[in-house]
Amino acid sequence: MKNFRKLHEGINPLPLLEAITPDLWSEDSYLRHYPQGPFGEIESIMLRFPHKVVFEGPDAEERLALYKTNMLPGFDQHESIDYPAYAALPQARPLVMCTMALVGGVRLGRCFINKINPGGRIFPHADTPVHADYYRRFHIVLQSAPGVDFRCADETAFMGTGELWWFDNRLEHEVNNHSDTARIHLVMDIKL
Repeated sequence: MKNFRKLHEGINPLPLLEAITPDLWSEDSYLRHYPQGPFGEIESIMLRFPHKVVFEGPDAEERLALYKTNMLPGFDQHESIDYPAYAALPQARPLVMCTMALVGGVRLGRCFINKINPGGRIFPHADTPVHADYYRRFHIVLQSAPGVDFRCADETAFMGTGELWWFDNRLEHEVNNHSDTARIHLVMDIKL
């Protein structure tokens, strides 16, 4: 496979999974409600993310276009900050830092936990080129089951619980959860 690569297995996701409280899933709906975004059927816990920019008003389209090309004055979409959930879930930090060390990361970007409930999906999309060319995307599978299909371009992979994966998020990708188990991933953007 050229669009996916399994990097490690045998990671214990239970300490992090057991620490997630229901209120953390409802604390931040930014991705779910992102304009024209593919994440309408997911729940997310933001650990690290850029400052959120609101695109409203008469110049909203122009500001969104500048954001997507990383040309919005005074704003670097590659810079992420710790959100309160990162402090509330200290079990996530060792997973993130070990991944950084394993892949030789030099800058940590966005980190979030995504949940796709049974029957849910992430709709087909490719990530913003400016961002996807800068960072590499890594997933630690906290929970999954057969029937969760992750497609990237012309390849499909099943990512099992406790595995660390890289995939090429510059290409069109989507996830469909046809299982009876919520699919939960820790997603990390790392500059190599």
